[in-house]
Amino acid sequence: MTNNSAKLVTDTLTLAARHGLYLADTVTFNETGLDFRVGFATDTAGRRWVLRIPRRDDVQPKIEREARILDFVKRRLPVEVPDWQVRSPDLVAYPMLTDPMALVFDAETHAVTWNIDQEAETYVTSLAEVLVALHASPVAEGVAFGIPASSPEEVRLKVHQDMERVKQEIGIGRDLEARYRYWLDNDKLWPDFSVLTHGDLYVGHVTATADARVSGVIDWTEAEISDPSIDFAGHLAAFSPRSLERLVAAYELAGGRTWPDMLEHIQERHAASPIKYGIFAISTGNEQHLAAAKVQLGA
Repeated sequence: MTNNSAKLVTDTLTLAARHGLYLADTVTFNETGLDFRVGFATDTAGRRWVLRIPRRDDVQPKIEREARILDFVKRRLPVEVPDWQVRSPDLVAYPMLTDPMALVFDAETHAVTWNIDQEAETYVTSLAEVLVALHASPVAEGVAFGIPASSPEEVRLKVHQDMERVKQEIGIGRDLEARYRYWLDNDKLWPDFSVLTHGDLYVGHVTATADARVSGVIDWTEAEISDPSIDFAGHLAAFSPRSLERLVAAYELAGGRTWPDMLEHIQERHAASPIKYGIFAISTGNEQHLAAAKVQLGA
């Protein structure tokens, strides 16, 4: 362990103790998160914990928003969500969920470990059930709870505004821009309703049993009332277009609300993910993120 690594562990143990959480001497970290450094540790009683340490002061409003969202969804979903037992500007901590993550990414080696069978039908059908329950959450109650909400028109306008900003400040390749504009201008692709979305739902934010049944969902930082396609687009990051078709079919069968061009809309939403990353890069001013966004955007 390097001196910097040892200091990070020591500082984290001290931070946790300051909040009444007494950990054993070992803490491992996942550095891939854009807003939080994530640590994993065991307390002196043998209970496993997840620690989320904000990377910047401006993350605090996101912590408050996510706390409200967790309070809202925990009684509505058929799966576990994080139970925050420490919530402060410098630390969020909760007991680790029962089952392992369906996929784990090693930030140092870039190795991907699957803890489920990628082809398991159980994963698709159980994920669809979770999405149906989430998307059925009463919108009016969510708004009253303080969850950010956008109408379908506002969602579309925001994407357009973000695209123009990214084009101005980073650049977008000609072919990619043409694809984005086709998507934004095509009325028949877009839904005419909004639902409560997780906002960053992909297999790396899902826990699952040994038989690939979804049992928990973490990281609700981006949750909002918005376009339902947001919660399907992340599926394409790790699964095939055919798997997405199965997910949408299972969602509809379980009672989820669909529309004729939903699949194409989801695919275009996924293709437009560099816009979101570009906005993040601009907001941080980080040269590495800006350079990576430029590559993704074909600028």
